[in-house]
Amino acid sequence: MRGFNATLSALRRETGRSQRQVASDLSVSQALLSHYENGAREPKLEFVVRACEYYGVTTDYILGRSDERGAVPTALIDTIKGLAGEFQDLKAAGDALIEKLKKFAIFDDKLPLAEMSGDGKKNEE
Repeated sequence: MRGFNATLSALRRETGRSQRQVASDLSVSQALLSHYENGAREPKLEFVVRACEYYGVTTDYILGRSDERGAVPTALIDTIKGLAGEFQDLKAAGDALIEKLKKFAIFDDKLPLAEMSGDGKKNEE
């Protein structure tokens, strides 16, 4: 795992931002940000927290203690996204099946379900 300085520098480069822009956004001088990125200076906790919020990562990630960027492990997020996609597919299939069943379902006085109101009674016109 890499250290704080390398992670800070990598995050800035990943976002395509200049040191000047990030320094301004984080309320430090460009020279100080450069020192942090080069490992010449160590930041105060306040800066570390601001940088984490700015880049949307955890303190463990920015300090080089974890490879997981967020509070929830990436593998878990990927699993949840996969399950959400499968759920959407099942919902679509279920909706299609319901539409097919409506054509064959017969209720009160042999009216198809589509002609019934939500309470199961005939729609009066």
